[in-house]
Amino acid sequence: MNFFETVRHQPIAFETDAANRQNYEIATGIMANMLGPRIKYSCSYYPTGNESLGEAEEKMLDLYIERLGLEAGMRFLDLGCGWGAAVLYFAEKIPGMEVVGFSNSRTQKEYIDARAYELGLVNLRIITGNCTDYEFEPDYFDRALSVELFEHMKNYEGLMAKMSRALRPGGQLLVHHFCHRTTPYHYEDGWMARTFFTGGTMPSSDLLLYFQKDLVIKKHWWINGYHYSKSLEHWLENTMARRERMMPHLVETYGEEMAVVWHNRWQIFHLASSEMFKTDGGDTWGVTHALFEKPDMEMQALGLQIV
Repeated sequence: MNFFETVRHQPIAFETDAANRQNYEIATGIMANMLGPRIKYSCSYYPTGNESLGEAEEKMLDLYIERLGLEAGMRFLDLGCGWGAAVLYFAEKIPGMEVVGFSNSRTQKEYIDARAYELGLVNLRIITGNCTDYEFEPDYFDRALSVELFEHMKNYEGLMAKMSRALRPGGQLLVHHFCHRTTPYHYEDGWMARTFFTGGTMPSSDLLLYFQKDLVIKKHWWINGYHYSKSLEHWLENTMARRERMMPHLVETYGEEMAVVWHNRWQIFHLASSEMFKTDGGDTWGVTHALFEKPDMEMQALGLQIV
C-alpha cells in the first residue's frame, strides 16, 4: 500500500530518454533480426507450446482482438505501439477500423509508415510524442491497448486519467504488462536497471486494480511466465544465429567498439529474463491482462447499463 501511495505523487514517467536509448530509439535492424516476423517486442503466446515465434506473436495479437472485441467501425489506439506489431496486424485484419499508433520513437514511426505504405494500409496513422505530456482528442477512441508500456511509468493514476479522457464513454482499455505475482518494486540499481530498464518498475499483478478513479476494471487475466520465457528463448536463438546480420545495425547504434559488447548484453538480457519468468513453473513472474472501461455517467444517471 505504501508503494501505491508513493507513485500517486510522482510524475507519470521519468527517464523516458534513457528508455528510448536502451530499447526503442535503436536501429530497426537489431530488433528485426532478434524478434519474430512481426517485430513484437513483448511476450507472445504459446497455447500448445509447439508454436514457432511467428505463430506465437499472432496468437497474442489475436488474443488482444478477442479481449477488446475489436471490429470494423471502431477507432482504436495503441499507446506505445513499438515497431507496429499490433497496429499493422489490426489495420490489415480489420480494414474498416481506424487504427492509431502512438510512439515516442522516430525510428519506430519511420519503420511503421514504410511498412504500411508497402501493404497499402490507408486506415493506419502513427503519432510521435511523449505520453507524459501529449493529450489525445477527448472522447475519441472506442478501444485502446497498451503493451508493456506501464512498466516504464510511475503515476498510474495520472496515466489512467489521460487514457480515460481519450476514450469515449463505454470505451475500453486493455493493459498488457509483465509483473510479479504479488509484489511491485522499482528497478533502482543493478545491471538490468543500468543497462535496459532505467527508471522502470516491476508491477504486481493487481497493481492497476488500485487505480480505478477514472477507468473501472471489467476483467483480469494472469498469463503464466512460461510464455514469456519461451519468447525470450526464441529471441536468444535469433540473436545468436543472426549475429553477422545484426552486427552492422549494432555498429550503427552503439559504435564499432561497443557492437560486440552490446551483442553479448542482449544475450545476457534474454538469458536472465527467461530464467526469471520460468521461476516456480512460471507462477511468480508472468503477464497480466487488465481490461478497463470508461463509465458512461449519463447512462448511469439514468440507471442504464452499457452493453
